[in-house]
Amino acid sequence: MTTRRAMILGAGAMGLLAGCSGTRSTLGTQSGTAGLEAAMLALGPNVDPAEAARAARLAYSVSSDLAREYEITDLPLVHNAKVNIGIKKRGLCYHWARDVQTRMVHARFATLQFDRLVANADNPFLLEHSTAVVLARGGNWRDGIVLDPWRTGGTLHWDHVLSDTKYNWKLRADVPIRKRGAGVSLARADG
Repeated sequence: MTTRRAMILGAGAMGLLAGCSGTRSTLGTQSGTAGLEAAMLALGPNVDPAEAARAARLAYSVSSDLAREYEITDLPLVHNAKVNIGIKKRGLCYHWARDVQTRMVHARFATLQFDRLVANADNPFLLEHSTAVVLARGGNWRDGIVLDPWRTGGTLHWDHVLSDTKYNWKLRADVPIRKRGAGVSLARADG
């Protein structure tokens, strides 16, 4: 088998097996900033309305800013391939998750908190996927809202954790770290 043929077959198999897949979108998903604000308010009775509004606006602007910084022009898996071969520097799902979480945390919300989730870390047939999550301060992450601009190529996708049936999320801190060079393992990527 030629190298070219092997690469094409490998790329096709990756596409079929990809749990960490997505589509390129130019429109906001769900019902935009107002919908996200309402969903954040519904996270708990102690969520400050002004904070929910600010967090919703910031989540959308951070997603747009990162899409520009990562130079997103392709579908998520195509961009991932470019990062993995060195054409692009950042833009893997765990980059998005870490950067969204970091920027939201730096905005210092008193009634909301942010963490990261991982899916498919224990499934050798699907690609691992990472995302940020927002929850009421002191709340359970399962009651939170996924903030995932990776899956739509830079446009914020959000959904309630339990409603996001595409992924079986776990709190990042509960998933063991995969050692570099260990191949496919039952753990999360470092980062």
